[in-house]
Amino acid sequence: MRIEGIVQGVGFRYYTYRLAKRYGVRGFVKNMPDGSVLVVAEGEDPKLSEFLSEVARGPSSAVVTNVEIEEAEPEGFKDFEIRY
Repeated sequence: MRIEGIVQGVGFRYYTYRLAKRYGVRGFVKNMPDGSVLVVAEGEDPKLSEFLSEVARGPSSAVVTNVEIEEAEPEGFKDFEIRY
């Protein structure tokens, strides 16, 4: 999932991390050089769907202008982390 807009410097990674813990989602979130945020997530439906929906909205301090979701094969993440 790639989120674009005003999504860096507004707590987006920490917001995503807290949501992942709440929904039991595994993977990572990372700020990208182009100003977007990358989220790679694995989990059980419907919790994964709910997580993705909330991440797409972002925290109240963010302005999300575009969301791209691409499905991929699971990588077997054990936890969720913020990557730098």
